[in-house]
Amino acid sequence: MAFKTRITEMLEIEHPIVQGGMMNVGTAEMASAVSNAGGLGIVTALTQPSPEKLREEIERTRSMTSKPFGVNMTVFPTINSPDYKAYAQAIIDGGVKVVETAGTPAVREIWEQLKPHGIKILHKCTAVRHAVSAEKAGVDVISIDGFECAGHPGEDDIPGLILIPAAADKVKIPMLASGGFGDGRGLVAALSLGAEGINMGTRFCATVEAPIHDNVKQAYVDNDERGSFLIFRNFKNTARVGRSEVSEEVVRRLAQPDAVFEDVRELVAGTAGKELLETGDLSKGVFWAGMVQGLIHDIPTCQVLIDRIIAEAEAIIKGRLQGLLA
Repeated sequence: MAFKTRITEMLEIEHPIVQGGMMNVGTAEMASAVSNAGGLGIVTALTQPSPEKLREEIERTRSMTSKPFGVNMTVFPTINSPDYKAYAQAIIDGGVKVVETAGTPAVREIWEQLKPHGIKILHKCTAVRHAVSAEKAGVDVISIDGFECAGHPGEDDIPGLILIPAAADKVKIPMLASGGFGDGRGLVAALSLGAEGINMGTRFCATVEAPIHDNVKQAYVDNDERGSFLIFRNFKNTARVGRSEVSEEVVRRLAQPDAVFEDVRELVAGTAGKELLETGDLSKGVFWAGMVQGLIHDIPTCQVLIDRIIAEAEAIIKGRLQGLLA
C-alpha cells in the first residue's frame, strides 16, 4: 500500500520518503536506487568537481532510473566558493525538476535562478523562523531538521518532537520531517506531527547501494543512539558526526581553552572524510552520523528498506493505533 500526501503528489513519487543530499554519498548509484524504490533520490551537486561533471552525473542518474530524482545544492560559508550559479545552470540544463537547497541566505540567488524553469525548491531549515522566511520567499517544500540529525543541526537544539509540530503550526506549504528517521514508526510519527513525509540521510548510508565502504556502513550499525558527537559548537557552526577515535580526539581538542579551528583542521578536512568513506579507514577523518544510528540494525537494499518502512507504517496505523480507539 502507498501513502498519499502533498509530498507524493507534488514530487510525483510513490512513497513520502526523500533521501537527503549528502556530500560524497549522493551519487547516481544512491539517488537512482532510492528513486527506483519509490522514494525521491537526491544527487549532491558539490560532490562533483565541476558543473560539467554534474551534468554527466545527472545524465548517468537518468540512465539508471526512469523515476523522478532531485539534486542538492548547499551554499556553504567559505572563502573559495564554488561557482554556484554554474552548478545551478547545469541542473537547469539537465532538466531536473526538484532541487533540495540548504545553507546561507545567499542560496536565495539560486532560487531566483531555478524558479523560472518550473523547478520545485525543497529547502532545509533548522528553525521555525527560517522555515517561515523561506515560505515567504517562495520555496515549495520545507524540510525541517531536528536536533537529532547528522550534519548541521543549527544552534537552537530543538528536537523533532517539538520542532516538527511547531513548524507545522506556522508553515502552510508541504513539509518533510528530517533528523532521527529510519523506520515505519518514524514515518507515522512524522505524519502525526504535521509533516507530509520524511527525509533520511544516515539511514540511507547504511544500505547496499550507498557508495561508501562497508566498514563505515558497519559503524552505523555498531553505534547506538549515543554514537555521535557535536563538534564546532565553539564556532557557532555545530555539526553532528559519528563516534570514533578521531571524533573523540576532535572533541578533546576543541574542549581546550582558546581552541581554534586550526587545532582540528587535519582531522575534519573534507578530503580526509572522503578518504574515510572510500577506504573504510576510520582513522582518516570524521563521518556524518545522526542519532538514528540507534535504530539501524542491518544494511538492506534501498528497495527492502523503503518497502519495510511503508509496511511497518501501515501495520502501525491499521493495527496498533486503530486498536487503541475505544
